[in-house]
Amino acid sequence: MTLMLLDSGSLWYRAYYGMPESFASDGTPINAIRGYLDMTARLLTMYKPKRLVACIDGDWRPSWRVDLYPDYKSNRLEEDGEGEEEPDLLTPQIPILLDLIEEFGIPLVGADDYEADDVMATYAVKEPGPVRIVTGDRDLFQLVSDDPDVQVIYLAKGISNHDLVNRAWIANKYQIPGDRYGLFATFRGDPSDGLPGVKGIGEKGAALIANHYASAEAAITGAKNADTHLSASLQKKIIEGADYLAFAPKLVACATDVPLPKIDIRLPKKPESLEKIIEYKEKYNLGSSVDRLISALNWSMI
Repeated sequence: MTLMLLDSGSLWYRAYYGMPESFASDGTPINAIRGYLDMTARLLTMYKPKRLVACIDGDWRPSWRVDLYPDYKSNRLEEDGEGEEEPDLLTPQIPILLDLIEEFGIPLVGADDYEADDVMATYAVKEPGPVRIVTGDRDLFQLVSDDPDVQVIYLAKGISNHDLVNRAWIANKYQIPGDRYGLFATFRGDPSDGLPGVKGIGEKGAALIANHYASAEAAITGAKNADTHLSASLQKKIIEGADYLAFAPKLVACATDVPLPKIDIRLPKKPESLEKIIEYKEKYNLGSSVDRLISALNWSMI
């Protein structure tokens, strides 16, 4: 009864940048829509989950994260300082894609003042495994677990060459204990989210810290006590970063207390009529992309 969680924003961005520009007969761009449908169909065929949720941001800059760190994701703000900057040809595709996901009966879940990451994290801890999280975002490596069985289908190299990330993969890739990715990321930082990490500490230093300490607090204590696992330079950087480290772990960690709706998340059954889906297919020239998802859901066209 595998549960597949789709990081929908990550998928439609990957589809937009990975697919050639294409347009419906009325001029509407459709490459992200087609790419998202194609990826979903391929993933369903590969992994054969019995449960499926498309997760979305209720708020891409939750107020509680901005309260902790006002510059959180500020690098992505539009010039007016309001919404998230996104490509002009992607913006009109998103509402069409969301409507089509709902027409397919795929549960679409977001929550006010939470990001999709938080929604996925809450499902991962509240739903029985196995859980497979589909994303191109390494932030979600912090959710990987052996028991319960939670793994990340990581699409950074594309769907054909994706990695299935478990704790052993993390340990091999970053040379850290597989359950300490969140701590490692806290010290290293993440420029894509506007998170600086601790000044002067890169991936190598963050890995050393994650190998010897289980928390930021323990690392600070070690630095103050001149722990020999840390060079004098690293001790100094950790101590100087103590103010950042006071809030950064909560900022980096995915919330696991999102109020999830009480809905059926089993794979959708074929509706009595495919008329609405076919309307979208024909109106937006979605052709084989719609057909592939229908097939992956084991629906007949009749």
